[in-house]
Formats: sequence, C-alpha cells, structure tokens
Amino acid sequence: MGKGGNASVAAPKKEVLIEGKFYDVTDFKHPGGSIIKFLSGSGADATASYREFHVRSKKADKFLKALPSREASAEEIKLANEFSKLNPPSAEKAAAPLTDLAKVEALNKDFEAFREQLIQEGFFKPNIPHVVKRVTEVAAMFVVASWMMLQTNALVVALGIAIHGIAQGRCGWLMHEGGHYSLTGNISIDRRLQELIYGLGCGMSGAWWRNQHNKHHATPQKLQHDVDLETLPLLAFHSAVTDRNKVKPGSLQAMWLKYQAFLFFPVTSLLVGLGWTTFLHPRHSFRTKHFFELFCMAVRYAGYTALFAPKFGVAGAAALYLATFAMGCNYIFINFSVSHTHLPVSGASEYLHWVVYSAIHTTNIKSSMLCDWWMSFLNFQIEHHLFPSMPQFRHKIISPRVKALFEKHGLVYDVRPYWGAMADTFHNLNDVGTHASHAKAH
Repeated sequence: MGKGGNASVAAPKKEVLIEGKFYDVTDFKHPGGSIIKFLSGSGADATASYREFHVRSKKADKFLKALPSREASAEEIKLANEFSKLNPPSAEKAAAPLTDLAKVEALNKDFEAFREQLIQEGFFKPNIPHVVKRVTEVAAMFVVASWMMLQTNALVVALGIAIHGIAQGRCGWLMHEGGHYSLTGNISIDRRLQELIYGLGCGMSGAWWRNQHNKHHATPQKLQHDVDLETLPLLAFHSAVTDRNKVKPGSLQAMWLKYQAFLFFPVTSLLVGLGWTTFLHPRHSFRTKHFFELFCMAVRYAGYTALFAPKFGVAGAAALYLATFAMGCNYIFINFSVSHTHLPVSGASEYLHWVVYSAIHTTNIKSSMLCDWWMSFLNFQIEHHLFPSMPQFRHKIISPRVKALFEKHGLVYDVRPYWGAMADTFHNLNDVGTHASHAKAH
C-alpha cells in the first residue's frame, strides 16, 4: 500500500438547502430523527419540508441558525429547481408536468404567497373548543361502549364491541393531530396528549409514530423513503416493493400476498396492530426512555382487566379485548390506506416539489357530513400533506383555494368517492399480490 494508504478518508460534507442557504448537518443530531438524511447532500430544496414540520418550533430556528451555513449560488438554486421538475415515471398520473424552470419558480411563488395568506388569516391557530369536543366524544364512546359490553343481551354486547373499537380508531385520528402539534399548538402539551391518547386508547407509542410518520410526510409514496410502503412481509402496496425485496413466486410469502386483498380485512390489520402493541411500540418506548407511554399502556391493560375480568373471567376479558382491538385496527388502517396506497410511486432518487407530492401521490375522499366525521377530516389528504400542522377541520375550508392553485399550475386535484377509493385500494392489493405470486424474474 502506498504512502498514506492508512490515512482515513474524510466523510463528505452533508448539507441541506433551506431558504436559499446551505446548512452543514454532517455532525448534527436531528431531534426529529433520520428524516433529515432524506434531503441532505442531494442538492434538492428542503425549504417547504422545513417550514411545514417546524411551524410552531422556535427551537428549530435557533438550531438552524447555529449551524455552519453558506449562501447557495444561483447555479445551485437552479439545480434545486431542476430537481422539482416533474418527469417520468412520476408523470404517469394525468398531471401536466412542470417541464421548465419558469413553471417551478411560478409554483414556488404562488405557494409561498398562499401559505402566508393562510397564516395571516389564522388557519394555523388551534381551536380549543374543537379539541375539547373531540376528546369528550371519544371518552363518551368508551363509557357507553363499556357499559353495553357488561350487559347480558348479546346484541347490546356486540354493538358495544363495535362502538368500543371505533372509539379506539378515533383515538388514532385524535393522536394523529397531537403528533402534528395542531391540537393546542403547544408542542410539549400536544406531545403529552398524543402519548396519553395513543397509549390509553390504542396501546401504542406516540414517539414511535412521530418518528415514522414524519418520514411519510416528507416523501409520500417514495420508494425506500416512505415507511408506509415498507410493509412486508404481511402486506405490499406496490409491485416495486415486492420486486426489490425479491419475493419468490411459490414461496409462503408470495402465497400470502396473493390473497392479501382478502386478508387485509380483517386478518392483516389485526396482526399489524398486535405486532405493534406487543413488541414494536413498547420496545421503542423502553429504548427511548418514554416511560410515560409505557405507563399509559399498562393502565390500558390493567383497566380493561379490572373492568371486564370480574364478569367474564380473564379469558373472556381477553376475548373482548381482541374483538374491540380488531375493530379499531381495521377501522383506522383501512381508512388510512385509501388516501395513498393505490397511487403511483416515485423512485428513490427522485426529488419532487412539495406541492407535486400532494398532487400525484395523494387523493381526497369526497366530503360529506358522515365522511368528514368518519375520517376526522383526513379525507382532505391533499390539504393535510400541504399543511400538516394545520388543524385538520380547517382543511375542508381551504380546499376550494387549494383546488384553484392546482388548476392554475396544471396539477391534478384528485377527489374520489369513498367507496370508489376503497375499491381502488383493494383492487391494487389484488394486483400487487398477483404480481408477487406470478412474477418469474425481479
């Protein structure tokens, strides 16, 4: 080996482009986890991601200003905008592509102005009465359902199980808002509320959810980035995932995936929930020292046992728990899946514009009083992905303005009926499963 051959090679500098500046994050330990790696060193513009994830965090701005930085050159800004141009395969949806830099820059300008208007009009401000109403609703559902489950009439008990399960699912909707800090607007309070609601209501970890869900928001439907696509071995939402993981035709996994459209409800959703609550989430809480979450999980199980074991015995109480939990898991997981999973994916090396992610990788579900309640306004997923820190009930209010913005820039504003989107979701599961079980080469 030549002279100096043992010298260590310096790791390449990792920079993130925000607001026209490159910030050196090579040695920065991001409090939000590894999500920062998605855009560091790529040259792509992370401004929109930074803004939307840190709307309420003054601490984030202090961290950012303390990092070594440099002004981006005109050529680097141009390159970042080049990344935002919409090219195949992402253009497989019928959106007019952002084919030149002028279109990208025009979209940047209009989106920034629109966002500033919404801030000035108070759309990001929390609404405490709305939060109180939602928390009261969930608490009342649990009380009524528990009373019904203690009755002797089988029909009343069955109805109680259904209501109890839906209440657990609605805890999922509610904690989701807490995880985005759009309940009270106070990050510390919202985190604690999320951990309380998710731990008691679902037996799960808010800290784990925040770590994973923010990755989804940063890069929805992006291969090797969006954790919602990394669902093997139980589930696959796109054939590119099964191909990359080399699922072998004729294997037990391929056989399972072949029938995944029939297993998703009610089997797979329950298995995922059980895996989360019995292993993945408590392990994360313990490893990251989120002991309040573990306390909430323990109270959930102790309370359930104390309430139902005296009448039904431990085995009977466990059976009731499993029935309500299955209802909750299917309610929340299946309704979450209708917004993205049947849509196209982006390649691991593609960097789409923040607005374009919402246009081609997200669909809204047609609004109605029932659907808005059933999905807790997350049927407005386009708006939610544009502005994840906005209180969710306001997405409906701004939706006509978002649609106008999309139409102005030639982007699809995709709205589907609830049952149509549900059919698309299950047809996609069937197609992906069929591909996995028959493809002979990957």
